[in-house]
Amino acid sequence: VQPPEKPLQAEEWNKLREAFRTPEIFEEVMLNSMIRCNSPIDVAKSLLTHVAKRNGDIAYHLLVKYLTLCVQQGQVSEIRDVYDIMKVRFKILESGAYNLLIKGLSNSDQWRMALTLLEEVKKIMVPPRTCYESCIKAASRHQEMKLAFELYDEMLANDVVPTLDVLQSFFDFSRGTKDAELQKELFGILLYLRENQIYPHRTFMRSIKLWFESIPGGNWRGRLINIKESGQCPVCNHQLEDSNLTEEEYSNLSERIIRDVIHGSDTFRKTSPQEFEAFQTFVENRLPFDIVIDGLNVSHMKTRKMQCENLFEAVNCLAKENARLLVLGRKHMLMNSSNWKREIMKEMQNKADFFFAENISEDDAFLLYATLRSGKHCKFVTRDFLRDHKACLPDSLTRHLFRKWQRGHQIAFSPAAEGRTIKFLPALRYDCVVQTTGDTWHIPYKDVFEEKYSYQVPRKWLCIQQKR
Repeated sequence: VQPPEKPLQAEEWNKLREAFRTPEIFEEVMLNSMIRCNSPIDVAKSLLTHVAKRNGDIAYHLLVKYLTLCVQQGQVSEIRDVYDIMKVRFKILESGAYNLLIKGLSNSDQWRMALTLLEEVKKIMVPPRTCYESCIKAASRHQEMKLAFELYDEMLANDVVPTLDVLQSFFDFSRGTKDAELQKELFGILLYLRENQIYPHRTFMRSIKLWFESIPGGNWRGRLINIKESGQCPVCNHQLEDSNLTEEEYSNLSERIIRDVIHGSDTFRKTSPQEFEAFQTFVENRLPFDIVIDGLNVSHMKTRKMQCENLFEAVNCLAKENARLLVLGRKHMLMNSSNWKREIMKEMQNKADFFFAENISEDDAFLLYATLRSGKHCKFVTRDFLRDHKACLPDSLTRHLFRKWQRGHQIAFSPAAEGRTIKFLPALRYDCVVQTTGDTWHIPYKDVFEEKYSYQVPRKWLCIQQKR
């Protein structure tokens, strides 16, 4: 439906409603279309007035739609009026309405009222991320940084994960600050990025650089660099942290993973215990491997090629230095088919050990087991991120070691052009994570924002150095 351009009288609304196929949802459809067309507020208001006269009141979902339109247009006094109506009529609002109210008010000079609403939300639930972030941005815009950080700390304490957008806003609004406490909070955000292995995108990285350079008397200077394979920074000559674990860290980690993740309760949801035992025996009789490959995952590398060709190319590429390879396959790869040619499979089996699991098995447990049992030197290849296992690791130290081990042992695909040969980027000798020595910071960043967590570590860095 096309919304009218000006407010209508009751009989005109009635006429439109009667002409509508399903009159009982006419108002809802009409308001949706007003939101889409960003109709003038008084047109929407005339529809609500008509509904109120006809029914004696306005249904909750219609008020929320009207509120959406008001927030879209920044109509602060209307937002307040709707809130007053809702508060009187409904004991509790759901998170969608609170979200809209907080968003609408936080962008206005009535932003403190958004804080009051946030307190109201807290009485009934942990506020959603958007509610927190609207209030944080409002406080930052009005230079109330202490308040913004209190909300941020509370958000983390409630396990609400902040967006990069709100983290960036802290750096944008704190430029030139002399306040040492505030500086400490911002360094804390950088350590949060380190702790959670988060790579800022280019615009966020620029905000960090500008903030450092704006610190009064700080003498900080930021440069964008590529780090050599040796892990030495070409600007400040600082050697980045090694990605290797110590012997003790490694044996702790492999014991924990083999105990908690692999023998934990969730591995066998998709794998039978018998199959996993057979796999363990297979691995123990052939140890150690140099590289473990998630065969099915790699076989989907290039869509234009047969799956067995992709895998064959990867195996050829990785078997070069007489490396001992283990490929985790599936039983269906042994059936001669359009994607799996028997003669190619045979040839591959001369270059690598293969273990063929049932067609529904979960690969990650197999991959982790074989890699960790082979020892510290063993690397692995998959395009997955093994995200789920983090959840099974009970404490942050083990999670930290797991991530660090993963960063140094996962061989990534080079994003080579389609059709060309598959290339691999070697696992890094240095650790790709935010790091500091006090008077230097090294921050790895991505060119573009990625919502999905990527296993590929960036090769670009921001080096920030304090000149004494």
